Amino acid sequence: MPTELEELVGFIADPKPEIRALATEHLIPYSTSQPSIFKADNLKPVKNLKLLVKDHPKIAEHVITILINLAADREILESLATDDRFLDEILRQIIVAAEPNANLLSMLLANLAKWDSLKRIVDKNQSSPSELGSNNLVMNQLVDLFVKGADGTYNKNADFDHLAYLFADLTKHAEIRHYFVQKQDYDGVIPLTKLKVFTEYKSDIRRKGVASTIKNVAFEVPSHPLFLSEDDINILPYVLLPIMGNEEYDEEEMMSMLPDLQLLPPDKERDADPNIIQTHVETLLLLSSTREGRDQMRDVKVYPIIRETHLRVDNEGVRDACERLVQVLMRDEANPDKDGRVEEVNEDDDDQIVEV
Repeated sequence: MPTELEELVGFIADPKPEIRALATEHLIPYSTSQPSIFKADNLKPVKNLKLLVKDHPKIAEHVITILINLAADREILESLATDDRFLDEILRQIIVAAEPNANLLSMLLANLAKWDSLKRIVDKNQSSPSELGSNNLVMNQLVDLFVKGADGTYNKNADFDHLAYLFADLTKHAEIRHYFVQKQDYDGVIPLTKLKVFTEYKSDIRRKGVASTIKNVAFEVPSHPLFLSEDDINILPYVLLPIMGNEEYDEEEMMSMLPDLQLLPPDKERDADPNIIQTHVETLLLLSSTREGRDQMRDVKVYPIIRETHLRVDNEGVRDACERLVQVLMRDEANPDKDGRVEEVNEDDDDQIVEV
């Protein structure tokens, strides 16, 4: 005989919307404390939930929240992330300017990216709303949504911050990294340049996800000339500014720095999150894997900035990353100890399942 909780799960598929609303609302806590109840009858409750993302907005809100939490279970995650019809429905809904649950859909997409096959999203196409100003490539739509949707400017119900975590996880795959450094035909812009402007944004989630995305894409060594070119991605000022505070440099050092880094205001603050600072320093370490990258960083006086970061940020991970970068920048290029190659860097904790 089914328990009361099992009966409640059965009401997910009730034909009456008021019953579905009550059932899904009351089941939200159990999606984290007892996810196994949703795995009965060969994941039948999960299959029902996938259909209900199109339900009345309030019911859909409960349903999407449950699915966000259930994605922490690998078996359920596989069921969600490998279902193309379900994925297409999420992608269709999230770009609708009036979608009330767009932020929750962003969180769900971020969690689905924990399943490797979600990288197939790079090949997906769908019609784009005219107000989004994108083309039919889903990745372009998501990037434009992230940029134009900040602060509720595209959809008053959403800021799309969690798409930064989606990009961070997707860029662990070479196909996605290649996308982010390729100039797009519809607007003539390299996608990564659209994200770099958020390295000093007010949202911790957005800054953290963007920092991790930039670092992951920096594993593409052949793209480093694009990263360092002022006419292409021009990443250095956007990675260095967040790790700088109001410290003073001697005139010779400061005048050799990038123009955006000179004469910073006295109230300039470095990023408050040491994990983000560490990620940016690790990006610089990746960009130092070629002689050209090291020489450019020496020319624009990256070392003094790293010196001050090491001195002023009381965090073991940050200091370790700074020390590794200093060793690379200060070494004798006439007698290098080793060839320029990408060193393995520690994974940051953007690899955690987002739970609400």
